[in-house]
Amino acid sequence: MNKISLQGIIFDKKSSFLRGPRLAPPLIRKAYHSTSANYFAENGHEILPTIWNDKGDFNIDDYFQIEHITTKNISDKTPLITLGGDHSITYPLLKAHRKKYGPIDILHIDAHSDLYDNFEGDRYSHACPFARIMEDQLTNRLVQIGIRTLSKHQQDQADKFGVEIIQMKDFDKNTLPVFKNPIYLSLDIDGLDPAFAPGVSHHEPGGLSTRDVLHIIQNINTSIIGADIVEYNPTRDRDDMTAMVCAKLLKEIAAKMLSKI
Repeated sequence: MNKISLQGIIFDKKSSFLRGPRLAPPLIRKAYHSTSANYFAENGHEILPTIWNDKGDFNIDDYFQIEHITTKNISDKTPLITLGGDHSITYPLLKAHRKKYGPIDILHIDAHSDLYDNFEGDRYSHACPFARIMEDQLTNRLVQIGIRTLSKHQQDQADKFGVEIIQMKDFDKNTLPVFKNPIYLSLDIDGLDPAFAPGVSHHEPGGLSTRDVLHIIQNINTSIIGADIVEYNPTRDRDDMTAMVCAKLLKEIAAKMLSKI
């Protein structure tokens, strides 16, 4: 029985520094199937290919197609995980989820708060999705963990929209946020320190370890109705190291979803 929907969004036209995240979805899938590992998550769930209602990977030309495609792919009442792609895709993903679920609480793991009103003249840049999400009131609550590049403008934006930011300098794995409502999880791979995930466009030292991110996911206290894994850039990876991290996190997110179904 398929219990979780899966889609890939092949898109990185809103990247500001380097292109490459569009190559990620099939490589994350390949790592997930790698015989160097197995399908088990750490809670004992075996995340076999049969759990997926796999919608496939979508080659996106027009940014605004993403919302339409995602709306169709969440019509069957199963949680949806999306493989990106740059982080700009989260805005249309949330628009689609908003239609189905109403305003959703968001847990966002990242080195960057992505709250710019516009970046390099583009209001839909991968540096802006959470500004658009907050403007459109797509969420009741946005919590960001791992931030370590907070500019004055983004701090002002966070204050304006009531965003809860746990900067990396203040991160304590023993005091994680508690949610009352189901959440959407947006996981930018550059939230990890580049020592653990070198395959990203923006190397931001001083970040989360793989174990830190696993701890956050495993200790989410509510159900996850949707998630994305974004900003893996295979052109900067080493020996598929980051692909395997993405695959590990994919299994752990799926396991957490299954534990709440």
